[in-house]
Amino acid sequence: MKKLFLLLLAALPFQAHSWGFFGHKKINYHAVFLLPPEMLILYKPNISFIEEHAVDPDKRRYMIPAEGPRHYIDIDRYGQYPYPDLPRSWNAAAEKFTADTLHAHGIVPWWIQTMLQRLTTAFKQKNQAAILKYSAELGHYIADAHVPLHASSNHNGQKTGQKGIHGFWESRIPELLADKEWDFIIGKAQYLPNPGQFIWQRILESAAAADTVLKLEKHLSQQIHADQRYAFEDRNGQIIRQYSSYYTRLYDQKLNGMVERRMRQSIFAIASFWYTAWINAGQPDLKNLSNREFSPEELKEFEALNTAWRGRESDEH
Repeated sequence: MKKLFLLLLAALPFQAHSWGFFGHKKINYHAVFLLPPEMLILYKPNISFIEEHAVDPDKRRYMIPAEGPRHYIDIDRYGQYPYPDLPRSWNAAAEKFTADTLHAHGIVPWWIQTMLQRLTTAFKQKNQAAILKYSAELGHYIADAHVPLHASSNHNGQKTGQKGIHGFWESRIPELLADKEWDFIIGKAQYLPNPGQFIWQRILESAAAADTVLKLEKHLSQQIHADQRYAFEDRNGQIIRQYSSYYTRLYDQKLNGMVERRMRQSIFAIASFWYTAWINAGQPDLKNLSNREFSPEELKEFEALNTAWRGRESDEH
């Protein structure tokens, strides 16, 4: 009976989506409170939108093939740390490796800078709907850049027999610990004079941590029997197969708080990018904006994302 239970356990899939819906929403939510009063006047009344639409880029992955590469970079495809052969500017990198190659291995550090430009333009145009939409989505990509396995070609442990570690690190651990045990009192957003340099540094930090994420779990899995590693436990009102609370806590302890640190750093980075866009746009008065309501076309886009996501969930069950 015990062997049958373990076989069933191994057959059931894990679900993984960057920080998971829980993590992305929480990160965007907390980032709002790092903003100055001049920005809070817009962001705080709209915090539900910024929180809820933090996950739109993940939903879009099931509608638009080009969306996927915007969430990661397999930077180890470009040599050895700190990857001096990979130019940090898009034009130079595309000239050296071709744009198709860059897309094939992920473009998140460059896409974040594109989204920052879009948000800056929205501020200049005093377009409230665009400000909120780009703020929510920019937050998603920045948070993804802080995940170690988003900077590794071994993104789900598929090369090391650790399939499922992606969701373990960035979804299971935060869902279990963030609300009750982690501290998100961080400070204030800061102006970033060189946002590109800033995000590349965060990418390199993620890349450097990827081996630690994998090696520590591999070592721990060799010490803890499978019937203690996995369990059928509640998640959002459903009993599903996942890493057990016991094993999750052990892994978090081995990581020495890495997941909490990266989550906190994500929150700070997102707020600072929002603040930088506002400063670079000339600090417009956010009490006096146009396009306060989303257009029918934009509302249809949001609904299309939800429909695609619901269809994807149905296909998996």
